[in-house]
Amino acid sequence: MNPLSLFDVSGRSALVTGATGAFGQAAARALAAAGAHVTLAAGNTERLEALGAELGGAVELVNRRPGEEGDAEAMVAAAVKAFGGLDLVVCASGMNKVSPIVDFDVADWDAVMDANVRGSWLVCRAAGRQMIPAERGGKVVLVSSTRGKLGHPAGYTAYCPSKAAVDLLTRTLACEWGPHGINVNAIAPTVFRSDLTAWMYEEEGRGKAVREAMLARIPLGRLGEPDDFVGTLLYFLSRASDFCTGQVLYVDGGYTAG
Repeated sequence: MNPLSLFDVSGRSALVTGATGAFGQAAARALAAAGAHVTLAAGNTERLEALGAELGGAVELVNRRPGEEGDAEAMVAAAVKAFGGLDLVVCASGMNKVSPIVDFDVADWDAVMDANVRGSWLVCRAAGRQMIPAERGGKVVLVSSTRGKLGHPAGYTAYCPSKAAVDLLTRTLACEWGPHGINVNAIAPTVFRSDLTAWMYEEEGRGKAVREAMLARIPLGRLGEPDDFVGTLLYFLSRASDFCTGQVLYVDGGYTAG
C-alpha cells in the first residue's frame, strides 16, 4: 500500500463552517483540491458565492452562520442532500471582541461565546444526529487557539475561555463518539494572517511592534499563514488519523513550547 493513500479524502462529503474566513477558505480549497465533495457555510453572501465559483466542481453553498439550531441543521441537511451523507466536518466559524473586563459589555461576551462555543456545539450536534445513525464513521475538526491554553493581558476574557471550552468540547466528544467510529480533534493556531490580523503584518507602526514582540516567543521566527494548517487538517480528516482522537494540536511555530 502506498502510505500516501492514508491521506486520501476524495469522494468524501465534507462540511466547512465559517468558510469565508481565512482558516475556512484554506480548508475549503484544500478539500476541494483533494477531491472531496464540499459544502460551504458562511454568512457573507458575496464572499461565499465567489469562493464557490472559484472552486467549481462538487461544491454546495449554504448562506448561514451556525447561530441557531435551524442554521446548523440546515448546513448538515444540505450536505446530505447534495452528496448522500456526511463524513467530514470542519467547524471554522468564530469571532473575537477585545476589551478590559471592567469595560466589557455582556452582550459582546455572549457574542464571542455564542460564535466560538455554542456555534461549534450546535454544528457538532446536528452532524452527530446524521453521522451516528448512518454508521459510516467520520472525522470532526474544531478550531481552537493557543489562547485556549494561555492567558492574554489585552482584554481576552471572552476569547480565551471560549477556546478553552472548545478544547474540552473536543475531548468530550471524542470520548462520546469514539464507539461510533467518529474522531474529534482540534487545531490550535497562534496568530495567522486574516482580515482581523492584517494590521500585525504591516511594516510600520503598532503592527510591527506587536509582531516583533510575538516573534520573540515563536521559535520558527514568523507568524502563521492559512496554508500552514492544511497538512494538519488533511491528517485529521483522513484515515491517517484513525487512531488519534480527542487531541488539541498546536500549530503555532513553537509558541506554546517555551
